[in-house]
Amino acid sequence: MSNWAIYITTHLTKQPQMRRPGTFVWETIPQTDDEGMPFLGALVNNEAVSLQARLDMSCTVKGLTSKDPEGWLILRRSMCFLLSMAAHTALHDARLRVMHSIGDGMFFVLRENGGDSMQPPSPESLKILEKTMHSIVQSDKPIMCSHRSYEEAVKLFTDTGQLDKVSLLRHINTPSVRIFQCGDSSDLDQGPIVSRTGILGSFKLVPYENGCMMMMPPLEDPSKISEFVPFPELMRVHREHSKWGEDMDIQGVGQLNDAVYKLQISDIIQMSEALHDKNFTEIANMITEKTPVPRVILIAGPSCAGKTTSAKRLGIHLRVNGRRPVLISTDDYFVGTSANPVDEDGNPDFEHVDAVDIKMFNEHLTALLNGETIKRRKFDFRQQSPVFTDEEMHLDRNSVLIVEGIHGLNPILTESVPREDKFLIFLSALTQMGIDDGNVLSTTDNRLMRRIVRDHLFRGHSALATIRMWPSVRRGEERWIFPYQDMADVSLNTALDYEVAVLRPYVEPLLAEIKPYDPEYTIARRIQKVLTNFHSILPTAVPGDSILREYIGGSLLKY
Repeated sequence: MSNWAIYITTHLTKQPQMRRPGTFVWETIPQTDDEGMPFLGALVNNEAVSLQARLDMSCTVKGLTSKDPEGWLILRRSMCFLLSMAAHTALHDARLRVMHSIGDGMFFVLRENGGDSMQPPSPESLKILEKTMHSIVQSDKPIMCSHRSYEEAVKLFTDTGQLDKVSLLRHINTPSVRIFQCGDSSDLDQGPIVSRTGILGSFKLVPYENGCMMMMPPLEDPSKISEFVPFPELMRVHREHSKWGEDMDIQGVGQLNDAVYKLQISDIIQMSEALHDKNFTEIANMITEKTPVPRVILIAGPSCAGKTTSAKRLGIHLRVNGRRPVLISTDDYFVGTSANPVDEDGNPDFEHVDAVDIKMFNEHLTALLNGETIKRRKFDFRQQSPVFTDEEMHLDRNSVLIVEGIHGLNPILTESVPREDKFLIFLSALTQMGIDDGNVLSTTDNRLMRRIVRDHLFRGHSALATIRMWPSVRRGEERWIFPYQDMADVSLNTALDYEVAVLRPYVEPLLAEIKPYDPEYTIARRIQKVLTNFHSILPTAVPGDSILREYIGGSLLKY
């Protein structure tokens, strides 16, 4: 039976409810769920929308609270709008920029008094900002959603000094623009937000480094505000990349689109790749300058952080420093589906440490460190089984063993190797570039786009299958990967500010195969909306040794 026939028999027999044309979403559901949690938005035919949206078709409607992952994103997006409203209302000449998320908080910076650089917000400014945010919440102002003509939208954001949004609008030509408005504050619709400010009561501002953390309730317990836990190394990586973005004047998607339009994107690409190369040089020097030189280099990070390419590029720099790198991937030691651990739902848990054949891996590791020769093991992802090649591996006195894989920093993986013989590297793909000043580009969605393309091209998976397994991947990362990131000797950011523009033409047709009757449609539509902000960049512009080549193919490196 074809997919379309399956749809007809399983979905069209369950008729969505016909709504009166023009009905608001909030008119179709109660204000709260059975536990008294307020609905922040809704799924309409599996697409997340605001309560202010109108229904003009037959549809199913399901309310979203902050306990729902998509509902929590609505909360976060709404809190950023509240923050921008308060800055616009109380700090008239200040420019507020939301930089990135850390845990359950959002890190933001302020540029006050017309200054050219972001400085730590003064205690007085933060006090005013927080007081104004609480005042806006207490006033329970409605947040309206409307369509404006293109000319009206450009004039609105020009008159209010929101040039980041004007920059975005410069690269679209839609006859109308969807806008959120609350009092004198306005924002482009970059995803659903709440319908009134009174829902946004729980937050705390915590000064940190050159900015401030806005802490919010966690997904697991909306009744409390998360405590801020600093991650100095993670912030160092963010700070370094943000500084690079400022120097290149690429802090928002509008500026990236300007570079594409003006045929200057090659400069951005070359500078982005040069920054990566500089980092690999510095890490290789750190390793070879240690006494004694560590024998095992462990590279870890979450899914699609660029571990394989990073291992190969680091190996090149180590060769320049007189070392002979030997590379092993823990992915080649997967036990296969039949022996893989399962999660609480009975599905394969590929992020579990026992998904790796720890026993055989340590046997091979010990043999190599003892100077013995072994046959290289590979894992066939299409057949879900290991194979042994004729390639022989051994270490000599100038060799260093580079091990890459999600469990690289987990002590269980290399418990037979003394800590002083190991050098630990943690990779993340941390985007510094925002869509605009108030809307961040999700690091997690960026990695998901990488994985959708890679899994389609090299593992025979559809976008639907990749998105379907993504929640399990994320749970596994939280359990098996992120708890060990602070053990790293150094952290490296593998994000490329231009990469979403390259991924767009790959990702869009794959996401189009996911239909409104699929639960995964929610995520597909969210990513599709993000992609519409970007001009596409041809893959021919991507250098052959770029980390991005790990996902789109065509690498000069041998995998």
